[in-house]
Amino acid sequence: MSLIVFPAIDLKGGQVVRLAEGDMDRATVYGDDPAAQAMLFAQAGAEHLHVVDLDGAFAGESVNGEAVRAIVERFPGHVQLGGGIRDRAGIERWFDLGVSRVVIGTAALENPDLVREAARDFPGGIVVAVDARDGFVATKGWADVSTVEVIDMARRFEDAGVAALLFTDVGRDGLLKGCNVEATVDLARAVRIPVIASGGVKGIAEIHVLALHNRDGVEGVITGRALYDGRLDLATALAVAAAAAA
Repeated sequence: MSLIVFPAIDLKGGQVVRLAEGDMDRATVYGDDPAAQAMLFAQAGAEHLHVVDLDGAFAGESVNGEAVRAIVERFPGHVQLGGGIRDRAGIERWFDLGVSRVVIGTAALENPDLVREAARDFPGGIVVAVDARDGFVATKGWADVSTVEVIDMARRFEDAGVAALLFTDVGRDGLLKGCNVEATVDLARAVRIPVIASGGVKGIAEIHVLALHNRDGVEGVITGRALYDGRLDLATALAVAAAAAA
């Protein structure tokens, strides 16, 4: 299996945006038709998509639901969704609407039993977000930083049956500083759960390096701003990821 490249669609007020370091006041708008953006990614060859309801992450409940529904209806591949999903009803609602994977962050820290039960009832459908700020888990849209270290958080779910861990270095996200490859690989080697890299991807070199660590447990990589700014070509990234697995 090759590294999965997840183009990202972050939603704020129904628009496609990217934030800098998760700061809602530092948003760059890239479009007002999220479903159309999803189709552009599909046309470039993407079979997986990562969608985040940014408003929902801060509100603690779905805010951009209509935009998410439109994306799921039009995108022919697998949609992975995060942002404000903190209870059983929310998890079930998105699976019923066709989302392939649900990403749980804040609730994973505050209510781990919710994750365990959902992972049992929806095999292969639950992803735990371990968002890191200086090595500690950040929650509530990255507005709060806990006293829990990332590795400790990850190990809490080793026997839970979660599909993957989504690891984001918050300090790099949206800044094109480069993905924290070393920390991502270290985490993947330390746990038995596949890890998805996120935060700061700036070019094809990182896609290649992460793809080489697919066997270490790095399952995928999420990229957003580099695609929107034209620094990374999605078709090329998908080809590089596939070639590394050959």
